[in-house]
Amino acid sequence: MGQDNQTNVKEFVFLELTCFQELECFLFVVFLAVYITTILDNVLFMVTITSNIAIMVTVTCESHLHTPMYFLLRNLSVLDICFSSVTAPKILADLLSRTKTISFNGCITQMFFFHLFGGADVFSLSVMAFDRYMAISKPLHYVTIMSRGQCTALIVASWVGGFVHSIVQISLLLPLPFCGPKVVDGFYCDVPQVLKLACTDTFALEFLMISNNGLVTTLWFVLILVSYTVILMMLRSHTVEGRRKAISTCTAHITAVTLHFVPCIYIYARPFTALPMDRAVSITFTVISPVLNPLIYTLRNQEMKSAMRRLKRRHGPSGIDVMKSRLGSQN
Repeated sequence: MGQDNQTNVKEFVFLELTCFQELECFLFVVFLAVYITTILDNVLFMVTITSNIAIMVTVTCESHLHTPMYFLLRNLSVLDICFSSVTAPKILADLLSRTKTISFNGCITQMFFFHLFGGADVFSLSVMAFDRYMAISKPLHYVTIMSRGQCTALIVASWVGGFVHSIVQISLLLPLPFCGPKVVDGFYCDVPQVLKLACTDTFALEFLMISNNGLVTTLWFVLILVSYTVILMMLRSHTVEGRRKAISTCTAHITAVTLHFVPCIYIYARPFTALPMDRAVSITFTVISPVLNPLIYTLRNQEMKSAMRRLKRRHGPSGIDVMKSRLGSQN
């Protein structure tokens, strides 16, 4: 894979997060806890929206959460789990290892999935902004416009958009020769760090990637913020209760959008030179943001909090008794 273009490098070496072995063990525990929390939070989020696993999917949990917005949020939860899983397992393994290496093919694969899920995340957040706009600007036609088929098509389009974006990144990198330096200035493979290791002049390619990633992401971020500004202005004609509920939902969305887009803009919308803040921003982008999304949407959403409380009760002894009685009656 890309070995016929004068690439002699078989593996890359990651820099250490810290020079102190004891601190790396502490970071391992912290990152492992965050990663497990990311998985559990997002799984709980999806279970709450879809069905109650504790009673073997015989009863639908919360039918009133089967709406376009929560259907899109479930997709976002899947993306958060996938996005975090691209880098977190390797980071955890490297924290316990003295040699922090990754093969050339492994590095390319990591970059592919990193940009696949990251790109799909960007498009999914845009679809969610469109969903909120339709819900508030055209409430009478909202159910028709955002039907289950339409939502599915938008989600598929988001994943296809992420795939195309990722393929473009990899297609630009693969023809480059990697023949000497192999120390990646970071703890995972990404375009800015790997591009600097190519044994050729990459100025034009760097400019192209900044345009492809950074400027497009910045413009996309501005457009989403403008759309939410328009949405908030529309709320002036709504009732106090409707306005409060919509503002709460939009605030959660804007927070999630900011958490994802601001690090993207910092990383990709400037020349690919190392800065002191790079590592902290990368940790926020790859480790912290995925775990915060379900918390943001839950804490700002009364429906989700109520549904999770009901889900917790169903997982208790009474819920298990119900399951047993239903299974017994079937026998």
